[in-house]
Amino acid sequence: MPAVVTGGVRRGSARHSDVAGLGRARAGAFVAPALALVGLFLVFPALWTAYLGMTDYRLTGLSAQAPNFVGLDNYTDTLTDPAFHASLRLTLVFVLLSGVLGQSLLGFAAAWVLRTTNRAVKSAIEFLVLLAWIIPSSVVSFLWIALLDRGDGTLNAMLGTEGMSWLTQYPMTSIIVFNIWVGTAFSMLLFSSALASVPPSQLESARMVGASTWQQLRDVVLPHIRGHILTNTLLITLWTFNTFTPYLLTAGGPNHESEILPVYIYKVAITGGRLGVGAAISLIMLLINLVIATVYLRVLRERK
Repeated sequence: MPAVVTGGVRRGSARHSDVAGLGRARAGAFVAPALALVGLFLVFPALWTAYLGMTDYRLTGLSAQAPNFVGLDNYTDTLTDPAFHASLRLTLVFVLLSGVLGQSLLGFAAAWVLRTTNRAVKSAIEFLVLLAWIIPSSVVSFLWIALLDRGDGTLNAMLGTEGMSWLTQYPMTSIIVFNIWVGTAFSMLLFSSALASVPPSQLESARMVGASTWQQLRDVVLPHIRGHILTNTLLITLWTFNTFTPYLLTAGGPNHESEILPVYIYKVAITGGRLGVGAAISLIMLLINLVIATVYLRVLRERK
């Protein structure tokens, strides 16, 4: 009799765990298309990149027809290459200034100001900010080149600095400001949603006891939106780390002064034809992204 009860409990537990009532076979068939897409577009390219990174594959010549297996040589050469170190440093500066600080702080400031702004004005500002985000990168880059052009640039005409070549004299500053202008819309929208979840009664209570704006932010707002801040920082960091758009402005120049990692990989793999080395750098870049994502997710879990 106990065995029957035990068996009944087990069968009941199995039935209760299968909430949808599909069974293993049908549940597997249900998720199979999604798993196939993940394998085709994520897992296979990653494995193929790892394989190419261990060959001397080139776009032209004998190595293009019959690449040789070189093991970890591409990875060790890359990690000891001063050009890679310089590009990595530029990338970290670019991510910190244009993403983590620039887009996040400006997006939060815009969301904070707009929460008490007239609805018509708020809608107009949101439209203009979103416009910078949804316009294709090629179009936005053309507009910025026209803005910063040495001869007939709009910025030179406004400042009276005819002949100033912003893109060659201040390449990193130019792409940092450009990326802030393009990507702030996402942070603004995310923080607008986060601020809407802060109880107005708590802000009102803080104002009644004489709390300053900074004290309201520190003691009321930030504890409520800490998870949103971490989520925004994670996404902005990864997007900025992998963006290729600055190439359309400076092409990594002059003299490699704005050659962030995506641009560096493009020049090595496509322009230079060393696809194997480019694949090795891409895998290293992927591992850096995984480390960044793991750190952020761990901090987010601890905060929760």
